[in-house]
Amino acid sequence: MSASVTDLISILDIEPIEVNLFRGNSPKTAWQRVFGGQVIGQAMVAACRTVEGRLPHSLHCYFILPGDPQVPIIYQVERLRDGKSYSTRRVTAIQHGNAIFSIMVSFHAEEEGAFNHQDKMPDVPPPEKLSAEEVAKQPVFKEMPEFIQRYYEMDRPIELRPVELGRYFGEKIDDGRINVWIRTAAKFPDDPALHMCALAYASDFSLLDAVMARYGRTLFDTNVMPASLDHAMWFHRPFRADEWLLYSQDSPSAQDGRGLARGLIFKPDGTLVASVAQEGSIRQRRA
Repeated sequence: MSASVTDLISILDIEPIEVNLFRGNSPKTAWQRVFGGQVIGQAMVAACRTVEGRLPHSLHCYFILPGDPQVPIIYQVERLRDGKSYSTRRVTAIQHGNAIFSIMVSFHAEEEGAFNHQDKMPDVPPPEKLSAEEVAKQPVFKEMPEFIQRYYEMDRPIELRPVELGRYFGEKIDDGRINVWIRTAAKFPDDPALHMCALAYASDFSLLDAVMARYGRTLFDTNVMPASLDHAMWFHRPFRADEWLLYSQDSPSAQDGRGLARGLIFKPDGTLVASVAQEGSIRQRRA
């Protein structure tokens, strides 16, 4: 098993320290603050460990303070409801005595429904056509900024294969619609809840990039200061996070230093498995 996926499993495998209390650690990275997807994923695991026989169907959360990667995070679970069909949990992430993150997770017992529809998946190249080897064959690859070339060479828990490469050269995308294939770096255990937590972790990658795509810029821009403010996610249909999923994103609005991004996540066969929405702080760095 690769080191990167071992890291992701260990990140999500938080430690129970008391009833409704868990402790999570951050991997050793160069990041100055905890990655938002990590806190979402760990908090979801904490919630899942207090519910039996039901899977999450939605989550709504707020990032309150930047997390310190050098300090463990304590997750406190409140069991708000256990009804006939739904269970609700609230989880607060705590560091240095302060809440840094809060999430509500709703669980649903499996049932048959009379209505079933979904949006259609965008027509994009398959992930096999967007591998580092395939992209490196394209003449434009040598013209890509060095940080983008390194992006393809990095070892990370989540594999990312962007579709619209032109935006790394300043190409503006008027509606902010961008697509990226995602999956965990290696196989995960056959635990549906763990795959949901892994996808929640991955859902925070690149989402605010849809805001920047309208301006021909990216989150790699050193003149931009991005930060996630809140995050919502809905799970629709079964999936595996260790198989390729298309994360199709857009940005309907940006104003007053904030930008809104949305995402639909599809299996390669076109099945819609999850929806995401996030607002972030998008500020121009002052000279």
